[in-house]
Amino acid sequence: MKRLIALIGLIACFTCMQAQKVKHPSLLYTPERIQMAKQRVANNFRYAEYWQQIREAADSKLQKRSLNDADYLSLAYLMTGEKKYSDKIREILLDVIKADTWGSTEMLARIPVWTADLGLAHKAYLSAIAYDAVYNDLSAAERKKIARGLKRLALDPCLGDWVLEPTRIHSLNSMGHNWWTSCACMGGILALSLQNELPEAVEGVRVLNEVLPEWFSFAGDVLQQKPKSFDGVGGMYESLNYANFGIQEALQFRLAWKNVNPGQRQPEIPELERISSYFMHVCYPRTGMLYSLNFGDSHKNVSAESSLMLLYALGIKDDNMLWYMNQVEQGQHRDGYFLNRPMGFLYTPDLSRAPAVPDLEKSQLFADFGWATMRTSWEKDATMLAVKSGHTWNHSHADANSFILFHKGVDIIKDAGNCWYPNPNYRNYFFQSQAHNVVLFNGKGQPREQQYHGSTLRGYLHYLMDAGNTKYILANGTGPYSDNFSRNFRHFLWQDNVIYMIDDLKTHTNGHFEWLWHPGGQARKQGTDLNITNGASAVTVRPLYPRLLAKSDFVHDYPEDLYWETVEAPTEDLKDTETYYSFHLPAEVNRVKGVTAIILKDTPDDKDLLCMERREGKDWIGLRIHNKGKVTDLYINQLADGRLMHSNSWIEADGWFTDAYMFAVTYEEGTLPADSKDIFIGYGSALRRGTISYFASLSKLFVIQKAEGRQMKLWIEGQPKVNASFGHVNRPASLEVNGKSVPVNYKQSTLKVRY
Repeated sequence: MKRLIALIGLIACFTCMQAQKVKHPSLLYTPERIQMAKQRVANNFRYAEYWQQIREAADSKLQKRSLNDADYLSLAYLMTGEKKYSDKIREILLDVIKADTWGSTEMLARIPVWTADLGLAHKAYLSAIAYDAVYNDLSAAERKKIARGLKRLALDPCLGDWVLEPTRIHSLNSMGHNWWTSCACMGGILALSLQNELPEAVEGVRVLNEVLPEWFSFAGDVLQQKPKSFDGVGGMYESLNYANFGIQEALQFRLAWKNVNPGQRQPEIPELERISSYFMHVCYPRTGMLYSLNFGDSHKNVSAESSLMLLYALGIKDDNMLWYMNQVEQGQHRDGYFLNRPMGFLYTPDLSRAPAVPDLEKSQLFADFGWATMRTSWEKDATMLAVKSGHTWNHSHADANSFILFHKGVDIIKDAGNCWYPNPNYRNYFFQSQAHNVVLFNGKGQPREQQYHGSTLRGYLHYLMDAGNTKYILANGTGPYSDNFSRNFRHFLWQDNVIYMIDDLKTHTNGHFEWLWHPGGQARKQGTDLNITNGASAVTVRPLYPRLLAKSDFVHDYPEDLYWETVEAPTEDLKDTETYYSFHLPAEVNRVKGVTAIILKDTPDDKDLLCMERREGKDWIGLRIHNKGKVTDLYINQLADGRLMHSNSWIEADGWFTDAYMFAVTYEEGTLPADSKDIFIGYGSALRRGTISYFASLSKLFVIQKAEGRQMKLWIEGQPKVNASFGHVNRPASLEVNGKSVPVNYKQSTLKVRY
């Protein structure tokens, strides 16, 4: 009886495996995609030109015998059916399986041995594409021989090291970034191609398909200070370059699985729905090549059209994705899906429906991994401020509280970038705080060990608000700098054409503070300003507190003012050097407020700059700014920086009574501050003037208030439950709170907001 049951089981298993026979080709270069490409070539001169480039590239590879050429040869064969291509692919496959190993010397020397790395994973992918393309031209003996060779050289190392028991050596905690998806998923694509010849490949595919969602949902850990992989709104901490690569590798497997198994459901991966918006929010559309944020180990010319094309092919579509793909220039970086490369040729969708600008918010906070972007518009060459304060480790640099400013087509205040990892400049400069726009203490930034061990205490971004001409975000870099700092907060208050950067700093001991500036153009100190120009783009950097820049080169005549130092550092390509600026405070202190205005100029020759007056009173410092017919009074409460424990931080300033950390009132020239309809409150529970309560809340909140005629708009951050009142306002006909219309609750000359 037991033998009969076992026999029935074997028959059932064999029947199941027979039902899963793969009809080749079916991975990524599918008959449907090939037919679509042929139609495009026949009907579109542009596509015909790209096809000609691909075919010429394939023809040039016929004289070689390299697996690296397999994707071009495979596409050429499937598009033409010409035997010269399939013969070359067969020759390559039969040749490469003669190798003893595809593992690298470095990885094979590790303990335990790493038999699969990125290079081997790429070979696995190319082998799968080639085997899939010429499968029907191979004899049964050749198929078996090649399959066994690829199993030994690539399939077993990829899935054995990264996924399957009892040989797996990696975990998502140790190597759960882009290496995991590349090695595991390229092994998975190879397994898909070999299922007819290798029954064990079927099980490998099943397991990988089942566990792939764990990579997307990985929540990080405490013991090794590993951050969660994906932000709740779609971003990935690992830098744009590696985020795109890791996601692309996962999506290639998922798409190949779907093509091999038409009609079957895959495990749900909810993160996929949010990925495309991340790539769009971190890009900068401009005249010419699309730029992207290059925080960490990335480059500004890297784009993510590959991941978006794969998402689109998987059925996750919207017109914003078409807009993004339409911004990418052909060939703008090494690994792209461009139309003259096989995957781009097959998977670029019809971009004729791409909108001129995307339907997206102009600001986005990725709170889980600490990036934020704010921009004036989605038009090309607009202004975009990007801020970072998150985790430091691996590809994420020691740059908590750093920022990049794009203006009129260029990164006018930039990130220094990165270089090839084995070069000493990578670990000694590009990764370190000195390569970023941060504040150092006694010449030090974040501890160097964080590159390898991570930052036990990470940085954070909070309270993003975008009210059009007023935007705000708070960066908290205290954790990553906590060996020296007990407070390291950086506020960005962007009003009209000025970004006010307020640094709230406290250290454990007295010492010297210095502010770093990496210009993305020609920088020239002029009086108390630093002017940066690059083509049509220009900004003025104006330190205001704790001191101005010394007026002249005779710094000994200004012993208390900021003095400057120019520092030579390597360029990203390591072919030259470039200069960045360091502004030093001569005094040795352990607490300081730094206020710097970054003035966005319309043209490099713009002389119509705003007038700023430094002002101080009891327990406050501030500015009065005259700018194009408007006056803004900015106040910073010196008692609200953590120095008081239980006492609230009340100050009186020019007739205003408040406990706010800072606030700003804007009014027309010739009118009174008390009549302001445009107010910013940063971390306050009340703003009063005489007997009138302009704002009140039991909890301290961040508020932007704008009254336009009988329309009131409010932006409120800080607490999940809000019960606030706004006095000295006329009854509005309509009310918006955080972009949503809400009923007007107006009693006794006071507007009530509760949620």
